[in-house]
Amino acid sequence: MDKGNHMRILGVDPGSQKTGVGIIDVQGNHITHVHHAMIRTGKGDFDERLHILFAGLSEIIAAFKPDTAAIEDVFVSKNAGSALKLGQARGALIAACGAHGLRVAPYSPTKVKQSVVGFGRAEKDQVGHMVRMLLHPPEPLPEDAADALAVAICHAHHAPMQKLAEKT
Repeated sequence: MDKGNHMRILGVDPGSQKTGVGIIDVQGNHITHVHHAMIRTGKGDFDERLHILFAGLSEIIAAFKPDTAAIEDVFVSKNAGSALKLGQARGALIAACGAHGLRVAPYSPTKVKQSVVGFGRAEKDQVGHMVRMLLHPPEPLPEDAADALAVAICHAHHAPMQKLAEKT
């Protein structure tokens, strides 16, 4: 494949107990499903869960060699403790990307939904449906993996604009 017009994007939907991972290839206007997975950490010691996230994502990055990465931003929840844990999980995932030389673009849940469904307040099942329509991934597609693929699709729509902005 001509690397100049090809980009492999890693999308991540962070969670402290389960994290969705999705990888797509973008060639011009064509988007192809490459891989999706769930990194499940269980409910053990929190520091061990962070290590599982870091190691799990590192393994996927090493296997699929994405060119860039995108991650969903942490939304503020009513529970400060779970928001802090989610932020730390997100940090471990970003660190795994950084350890492999990947820049990470953050996207809000609203921006991801807007990019994939066309409506920023879309329901999770609408996002999953659009991801399946666009990518035709092998089933089953866990909800968090669908969300991660949606983050990657969002980045596919916005990355060309970011490159233009960097040149000006």
